[in-house]
Amino acid sequence: MNLELTPEQLLLRDSVRRFLAGGAPARRAPLAAGEPDQTADAGWRGLAGIGVTGVLVAEKQGGAGLTMTEAGIAAEELGRALAFGTWLPTAVAVPRALARAGAADRAEPLLAAIADGTVIATIGLRDAAAPRVAAFESQAGTVVTGKVSEVPGAAAASVLLVLAADGDGTGLFAVDIPSPGVTVTPLPAIDQSRRRFRVLLDGAPASRLGTATAEAIQAVVDDVLAVTAADALGAAQAALDLAVEYAKTRTQFGRPVGAFQAVQHLCADMHETVELARGGVMHALWAADAADAAERHLAAIRVKAFAGQLAAVGEAAIQVLGGIGYTWEHDAHRYLRRLLSWSAFLGSPDGYLREIGSGLAQGARTQRSTAARGH
Repeated sequence: MNLELTPEQLLLRDSVRRFLAGGAPARRAPLAAGEPDQTADAGWRGLAGIGVTGVLVAEKQGGAGLTMTEAGIAAEELGRALAFGTWLPTAVAVPRALARAGAADRAEPLLAAIADGTVIATIGLRDAAAPRVAAFESQAGTVVTGKVSEVPGAAAASVLLVLAADGDGTGLFAVDIPSPGVTVTPLPAIDQSRRRFRVLLDGAPASRLGTATAEAIQAVVDDVLAVTAADALGAAQAALDLAVEYAKTRTQFGRPVGAFQAVQHLCADMHETVELARGGVMHALWAADAADAAERHLAAIRVKAFAGQLAAVGEAAIQVLGGIGYTWEHDAHRYLRRLLSWSAFLGSPDGYLREIGSGLAQGARTQRSTAARGH
């Protein structure tokens, strides 16, 4: 695993950062819960123009054909800029789901449309291990019925990938939105920059793209955890930068507030947390492409288990900023919301911590058993 970015990766990072810093329409973090989902055409096409929507799409399908590390680099910049949240399901979750299910060739038109920015697609993974959707054959063709409890960006998407039980196990199906039998309902969420929806399917027309084994589904979940962690890393870094800059310029009692030891400790703790997270995220992104299944999964759940600590960076930043950090006009609470949504994404960190602890305990028992047999 390379701990330093290559010149090409630095170029990608700088390109995305410049695009978002230039007031791109993609940089949008709405606050009002009733605000409708919109993906600005100019912003989305701009991301496509610099190759970001097709970062994980193969070159033969019109994409950049890059790795999960490059996807994480882009995600970090999007998180830093509080960019609207349809990129991750479209550019990461959907291509990885198709690749893991061996369906990339069959879905070539969809992947090409994702790469050129003409289609927004999504998939719900909260119920992935035990899908609540079933596929049937009807007179009109294949239909799917059931519920997908949490789908990111569904209101903006034109294609929904669905995991559904059928006669061959669990299939990966494509459903057009809008379509007869598809109902999309917004879910309450603390982070309005990445809204989530419940999707009810009642005999919705679908096309089968491939078979999703349990191993493939777990791999997709691990992939999405790794890249979402990179997005959160970008948000945490931005919150830290805001706090440090404020501490250097805001004066109290004739001194910058950064001169006070309590503020210094908060900033040091934030920096330590961000850098610890950075190492974990880099490992998880590398493992998604290069490690075996066990190491990939462990790396992914480690970054998710650390999510609560990363969310604490947003809380500490607001403490440094004081009252201004609580105002609606300030980005600090937006970053906190982004980080809290990462902490809640696909379950709380507690379950992942228990899984890690269980694995460590099992490993210790195995070592003791092996040592006992050796004697």
